[in-house]
Amino acid sequence: MLKKLDKIRFRGHKRDEFLDLAESPNASDTECGDEIPVKIPRTSTRDNEELRDPAGPGTIIMASGVQDFNRTESDRLNEIKGHLEIALLEKHFLQEELRKLREETNAETLRQELEKERQRRLELEQKVNEVLKARMEEVPAAQQPAKPQMQANGTDKRSHTVCSRLQKWFCDKFGEYVEDFRFQPEENTVETEEPLSARRLTENMRRLKRGAKPVTNFVKNLSALSDWYSIYTSAIAFIIYMNAVWHGWAIPMFLFLAILRLSLNYLIARGWRIQWSIVPEVSEPMEPPKEDLTVSEKFQLVLDVAQKAQNLFGKMADILEKIKNLFMWVQPEITQKLYITLWAAFIASCFLPYRIIGLAMGLYAGIKFFLIDFIFKRCPRLRAKYDTPYIIWTSLPTDPQLKERSNATVSRRLQTAASRSYVGSSAPTGISKDEDTSRFHTTKRGNFHEVFNLSENERPLAVCENGWRCCLINRDRKMPTDYIRNGVLYVTENYLCFESSKSGSSKRNKVIKLTDITDIQKYKVLSVLPGSGMGIAVSTPSTQKPLVFGAMVHRDEAFETIFNQYVKITSASSSSES
Repeated sequence: MLKKLDKIRFRGHKRDEFLDLAESPNASDTECGDEIPVKIPRTSTRDNEELRDPAGPGTIIMASGVQDFNRTESDRLNEIKGHLEIALLEKHFLQEELRKLREETNAETLRQELEKERQRRLELEQKVNEVLKARMEEVPAAQQPAKPQMQANGTDKRSHTVCSRLQKWFCDKFGEYVEDFRFQPEENTVETEEPLSARRLTENMRRLKRGAKPVTNFVKNLSALSDWYSIYTSAIAFIIYMNAVWHGWAIPMFLFLAILRLSLNYLIARGWRIQWSIVPEVSEPMEPPKEDLTVSEKFQLVLDVAQKAQNLFGKMADILEKIKNLFMWVQPEITQKLYITLWAAFIASCFLPYRIIGLAMGLYAGIKFFLIDFIFKRCPRLRAKYDTPYIIWTSLPTDPQLKERSNATVSRRLQTAASRSYVGSSAPTGISKDEDTSRFHTTKRGNFHEVFNLSENERPLAVCENGWRCCLINRDRKMPTDYIRNGVLYVTENYLCFESSKSGSSKRNKVIKLTDITDIQKYKVLSVLPGSGMGIAVSTPSTQKPLVFGAMVHRDEAFETIFNQYVKITSASSSSES
């Protein structure tokens, strides 16, 4: 582009003979006509006479002068056109840069800040006007009384000066604090999110691990005390705790332990080597961070982080859902125990002194932590029978468990209703029980055999009653809508059925007879990704390239089911032929 502009800019013989771009009149993009002032060179009188005399000796010179004049005029026009093109291009580039600058500068925030400053200025002006009005009212009030006595005027001036000094001192001392209590509208600040980066992700994981290390060490020490990892340490801790609770020193003991921990942390921060832990700390080797990661390493890193986040979020969701279901009477027999316990604690707190309640709770906590939990951990059967908190917590259901229970109850009711209708109605002879129950199996779009135009005895196997979510990749098709289809894959006794999720017509569904399959194997759609892939390739005589069922989460289960049924059907057909 720059080379092209240089060629346009310096086209012609002499640049100084033509009109400069800065001296040309302002024109818009559409006003680029040929009406442009051109400097015409002045000719002398002798030249004019030679041009006028056609038979004179200067006829040849005149002709050459006319050609040169025409040539210079065309060169000038080309030069002016080049200047106009450059000006238009520069204008276009400047408009683009102005648009980018307008997008980059946050005009809305600047406008909001300007409005706030204006409001503050108006408020300050109002305050100044109020102060000036008050002073103007005080001055005539002081000048109104006559001057019968000089002593009275002196006392008024002194009182006025004292009040002004007090007011000024009060504003200097407490004005800043008064301004702090001024109500202002909240500013909605939007936090900028960082883009996804593998290096940033690994760094955050290490930071989280280092930050959670003190908490995990504290939990390990508590579990070691309860498990009697060190017999002497657990015995000393049990005796000290029970003695402190008996004499009412439990709270001072915990405060003293917190002060002692902070003191040890201060000494450790100063460079002292102190290890105060029941369980010996094992230092894990820290891997140096890699500067450049390959695509497979980045993908594996994202998978590991996603798996850890999934497990962590799952545990947190289970705990929160169990607490919610405990208080929402989802399991009435469990919530009833909590209800009775709370009533008993309320009545005891109303009639018994707090010293006795604290003593009972402290003794129970010590015995439970040091003795009962140790016995229950060593004897799981006793824990399953007599550990009431453990039994209540394990029996509390989560939301997915409640959903599974409700689906199971609904399916049982449907089965009982179907069996009753089947027994009550007169079923035709020659139809077995399995054939009749297949009529009740339906998909999202209707009955199974109607969706795929199959016989009524064809139904999905028990392993894939709900099907496997996947996408069908037909590499023989060139259109994007026919190349990839999302849907559900089913396996029956004789067919492999794919139901498309986009259209309700049966034309987009795919039915493959198991005996027509020539080859079936696991397939990896993207060779860059790690692992063995998430697809199944099926070859048939009717397709040039194998059909691929990709993006299957339960790929191995589906492959085993299809392969086993395929082997079963082929072996049965071969034995019948022989």
